[in-house]
Amino acid sequence: MAKTEPIRDKGQLKALADYFLKQGQLRNYTLMIMAIYTVLRISDLLQLKWDDVYNHESRSFRKHLTVIEHKTGKRRSIALNSQAIYALSLYRPCTQKEYIFDNGRGKPLSRVQAWRIMHEANQAVGIDDTIACHGLRKTWGYHAWTSQQVSPVVIMDIYNHSSYEVTKRYLGVEQDDLDEAYLEMKLF
Repeated sequence: MAKTEPIRDKGQLKALADYFLKQGQLRNYTLMIMAIYTVLRISDLLQLKWDDVYNHESRSFRKHLTVIEHKTGKRRSIALNSQAIYALSLYRPCTQKEYIFDNGRGKPLSRVQAWRIMHEANQAVGIDDTIACHGLRKTWGYHAWTSQQVSPVVIMDIYNHSSYEVTKRYLGVEQDDLDEAYLEMKLF
């Protein structure tokens, strides 16, 4: 199996989002956004239900999403940022579908269906084949790391990694990224 990579180029990331919006594929746009901003594995993301993100009584989106990760068994509370809430609000169907990423038959999309959706969109906008659903999970961490807006310790904790080296390898941090950090740092 090929190693998946994050989307490093923000222009490509925007092109992918625009592709889904221009095609009117709001579910797939929301899938992409939620995969990036929740940093959930695709198997956990596809199991999300509307009740997980939306409070029907108050008619508002929740501030946090709480999940128990399938792979680790760990409970996580994930703040839903404005981009995630915006995507969810665009997509939220009028009918009460249980799963957010419904396959049209009352079941969640399968991992294979999600991969096909992302693969087709990646090809349409010229993104490398090594970027798939898991690459979206890595995208947030890569940009958090390279922008130096988020501490590596926080990123390690979000991904449940045991060490700095694991996180660095996972995100595909390369020498070019390290060089940029050196060159861009302005302390005064």
